[in-house]
Amino acid sequence: MAFALSIFDVTMWLAITAIILLVTSEVLYSLPNFAGRLTIDRNRFRLAALGCGVVFLAAVLLHGFGTF
Repeated sequence: MAFALSIFDVTMWLAITAIILLVTSEVLYSLPNFAGRLTIDRNRFRLAALGCGVVFLAAVLLHGFGTF
């Protein structure tokens, strides 16, 4: 049974997720009045966004060096 997703597909998913999370995180930090009404932990959200971005960059570096 073949795996339906390739490494390229997973990398693209990580890229889109990282961009969305990073932009949303920055908007939450730039609008403190709006963010105060949300029940989300902004620090944990920012760490998740940065973690997703780092994993994406690591996947791109591995792909660039041809180890995939």
